[in-house]
Amino acid sequence: MKITFSKQEKIDIIENTISWIVVFMMCAYGVGKIVQFNGAIDVEKTLPELTGMELMWAFYGYSLPFAIIIGTLEVTGGLLIFFKRTRIIGCLFTSFILINIILQNIIFDVKTGALISAIIYQLLILIILWMNKTILFDVIKLLTNKEEKKYSLKKRIIPLFITFILFVILLFLIHYSTSFLSHL
Repeated sequence: MKITFSKQEKIDIIENTISWIVVFMMCAYGVGKIVQFNGAIDVEKTLPELTGMELMWAFYGYSLPFAIIIGTLEVTGGLLIFFKRTRIIGCLFTSFILINIILQNIIFDVKTGALISAIIYQLLILIILWMNKTILFDVIKLLTNKEEKKYSLKKRIIPLFITFILFVILLFLIHYSTSFLSHL
């Protein structure tokens, strides 16, 4: 018995395979955050003596809840990618995380392997997004295509003026409330 697949079925198999790789690795990295930075804060060097990677590791190792939150976000992104229905959202969500990781790895001179891995996973996500480009572009059009009604100059200026006044008042209240609360 010969099994044949349509072009779309082959594409779906490739997309799922790529997705599963990203899902597995994001979940592995996310769960690993619980122990990844253990002991990283116990550095016996002065601040200027630390390498970029040691500084970053000490920063992340300072707070276990922070590491757990980052890990939870990585797992969440991975799980969103796993399901076809939420795959695009998961890819966009995970891209924010991976781009942050890539930038930190470059700026803090983290080991090359970690940087290359993050770049590979981000490239895989871009491939998934490319495979779903029609849906992605339709969503972007839907979100950005707002018909603007034509109003007279007076009808446009008054709401803008009110918005500006409210902006100034709220900014003033936020500034002074944070100043007041920081002195308590």
